[in-house]
Parts: sequence; C-alpha cells; structure tokens
Amino acid sequence: MATIKDIAEKAGVSMATVSRVLNHDETLNAQEETKKRIFEIAEQLEYEARPQKRRKRKLKVGVFYSYSPEEELEDPYYLCIRLAIEKKLDEEGHTKQRIDLEDTAENLSNLDGIICTGTFSKSMLQKIAAWNCPVVFLDANPDARRYDAVIVNYELAMKELLDYLLEKGHTKIGMIGCREKDRDGEEIPDLRMKFFKEYLQEKQLYHKEYIKYGEYHARYGYELFKELYQEGNLPTAIFVGNDSMVAGSYKAAYELGISIPKDISIIGFNDIPAAKYMIPPLTTMKVPMEFMGEYAVRLLEERIWQNREVAVQVTVPANLCVRDSVF
Repeated sequence: MATIKDIAEKAGVSMATVSRVLNHDETLNAQEETKKRIFEIAEQLEYEARPQKRRKRKLKVGVFYSYSPEEELEDPYYLCIRLAIEKKLDEEGHTKQRIDLEDTAENLSNLDGIICTGTFSKSMLQKIAAWNCPVVFLDANPDARRYDAVIVNYELAMKELLDYLLEKGHTKIGMIGCREKDRDGEEIPDLRMKFFKEYLQEKQLYHKEYIKYGEYHARYGYELFKELYQEGNLPTAIFVGNDSMVAGSYKAAYELGISIPKDISIIGFNDIPAAKYMIPPLTTMKVPMEFMGEYAVRLLEERIWQNREVAVQVTVPANLCVRDSVF
C-alpha cells in the first residue's frame, strides 16, 4: 500500500502538504495544480499497489440449474441459457461439474467458482451461501452486495412491448402471465407482470378482467386463453408471459376459430428457437440468452483471476423481434 511519504516524494512536496490535501484541508494555501497532482499520484500508486492479474489458468466450475431437464423442455428458455454456459466453458477449456443442493462445501472444495441459473428460494440460497465459493447468478440477483449477476432489464422490455401494442392502436390489452411458488412455498415475483400492470395503470388502460395467471407451460397458455374466451373477456391483444405458453394459446385460438392476428394479436417473450416457426411467426421480445450465458462465464473468470471483491451486476436489454402475430 502506498504511503504519504511515497506520494510526497513523487509529487515533490512535503508529507504535511500531502496529508492536508488528501484530507481536504480548506485552510491549505496550495495551487490547484499541486492538489490535482497529489490526488493523481495517490490514485496511481494505489492502482500500482493492487495485485496484478494472475496468469490465466483453467478453472473448475460448478454449474447449478434449479430447473430439471423435464422443466427445461417445457420452457426452453433455461435450456438455451444452459447450453450457452456449457458451450463457453468448453471453449475456454474449463472443467464443468454439475452440482445439486445436496452437495456440501467439503465436496465442492475443488471448485474455483459456481454459476447458478433459475429461481431460488430462501432455503436454497442458504445452501448456496454455505458452499463458500465465488458464485455468479444468471437471470436472478438474490444479493447484489455479495454475488455477481446477469439479469434482463424487464422494465425497459415491458415498456417497449406495450408501446408497440399501443402504437398499433390496441387499448384492450390482456395478459396471460405466471404465478409460481418456489420450493419454500413462497410466490416467485415476476417483474414482467409487475411492470405490465404499472405501465398500463399509468395509461389508465389496465383491466383486470383481461388478466389470467398460470404456470410457464404450454398447457396453461391453452387453458387460460380459453377461459378468457369463455368469460367473454378476450381483448384485442394479449401479452403471453413466455413463448412456450404462446404455443398453447395458438392451439386454443385455432380450436376456437380465432385468427391470429386478424382477430387477436399475440406477443410473447424470450424468442426461443421455435418462435419463428410458429404459424404465424411470433412477434416476441428477444432475450440475448447466448450472450447472458457467455457473460456469466466471463464474470466468474474475472472475479477469480483478478481477485475482484466488488460484486457486479450486468443488466442486458431485451429487444422487440417483429414478425407476424401482431396487427
């Protein structure tokens, strides 16, 4: 660590002057240029005193996915993210190890770090914390002071999505969203639902009769679309919480003889690979899933190789992918 003496010698001033400048002594009669030089030298010496980057070494990385393989198939969003993580780890030459909540700090002591994706209850987070290892969360941020995270800017995404529907002339906008519970029985908050409601309330266009909630699976998109129809509450446009649920809504519309987008516009979220093959091709918010997976690996590498102590949160935008399901 740099000392006042080191700074004074390099700046060509007395140690007393350095001390008074660094402590913002307003009674000190010193030129601004001198003060500026002292601060610059202090920062420069502090920077030089920091540990230099270690030579990059291959890492042993644990990967924890809160969703099962069966759930990944129901909602390919996390499947796409998992594949991106594993592809990047392979490209970097790192060793990956699948881990679960039964693992302990002792049997994970060989790991350099861990990447976690999915949703996490309080009890799950307690176990993760007990692993006592650098952790990066993907699509979650349970403790911004402690963990690195890569998350989506859902507020910006929902504003863009709803502005697009409003620009198309829609004022009767519904939502087939999601309400799920975690392993502790607590409801998992979904920011998409939160910002959907808040933004339409600002516009005085929120109508709860157009809103349905289920789980993030195609069958709920199917069932809830039919419920809206049977209740006589089909809006002119519906935001569906993810693209897998949209597939179910498409099927329900087909069975009811409702044309998309002639009779009703539908817009999704995530842009999973199947979205562009739906009939009609789905307009959806494209989440950069591959980038998120890659960047989670980069954050973990940086934290380990540079001994970074400050937690970093990377927020990525979702962008509207316009196809043919909105009129």
